[in-house]
Amino acid sequence: MSKRNELLRPLKSGVKSLLYPLYERRLLSQLDFTQTPHHVGVILDGNRRWAKSNYGTSVEAGHRAGAQKIVELLNWCEEADVNIITLWLLSTDNLNREPAELDALLRIIAAAVDHLDELGRWEIKPLGALDLLPEWLQSKLRDVEKRSKARTKITVNVAIGYGGRREIVDAVRNYIHDGVAHGQSASAIADGLSVEEISKHLYTAGTPDPELVIRTSGEQRLSGFLLWQSAHSEFYFCEAYWPDFRRVDFLRALRAYAQRHRRFGR
Repeated sequence: MSKRNELLRPLKSGVKSLLYPLYERRLLSQLDFTQTPHHVGVILDGNRRWAKSNYGTSVEAGHRAGAQKIVELLNWCEEADVNIITLWLLSTDNLNREPAELDALLRIIAAAVDHLDELGRWEIKPLGALDLLPEWLQSKLRDVEKRSKARTKITVNVAIGYGGRREIVDAVRNYIHDGVAHGQSASAIADGLSVEEISKHLYTAGTPDPELVIRTSGEQRLSGFLLWQSAHSEFYFCEAYWPDFRRVDFLRALRAYAQRHRRFGR
């Protein structure tokens, strides 16, 4: 049976390649781009499992395949009038991986950010606990952010060394430091603590919250991604591993978002 499946695989692939463009056009005809979310967050998950499922491809090759998918996604976002996209490239937990894998991953991420910068189309904003990253990468991210400021097509937040709990702790810590710097008493600082004040000190301060969060690879959890900001977000979980994520999958996510009635607790 497995040999038969191997023989049929090219045929199935050919049929899919013929049908997907038709399906894409049908999806596009159903979408109302006035209902497009302005800010989309994406958890790029499944690179390692994609590598394993592709005949034992190396983990590094899986991360490279995932990095190459990013430009495609940004092109789709432009077509759909998405203004801001936040890409979770590396979590704080990922920093605990084996040194050899982590170093390779950091260099792949750096190359991906360089490529986005070289295209000259998007404003690139790093966010996360950047102080946890190697100095060479911190320096690169600062330079790219500065260089890309005037670009207006899409704002691309690259979440590197990012953890939602760490972000909230950092926001509260920075709020307290600001209060102390302005000579406030502990009581005044505590009394002034509010949702608005914490929001001002988040990594995403000044950026509207995401209306839609997409996660690939079939996992149905946030794992700490934009914990504060996603309080009213819609979620879309896709079975495809990130390197296999297609335009059809993105359009399905937009369609699912447009079909939902956002009540904001009302």
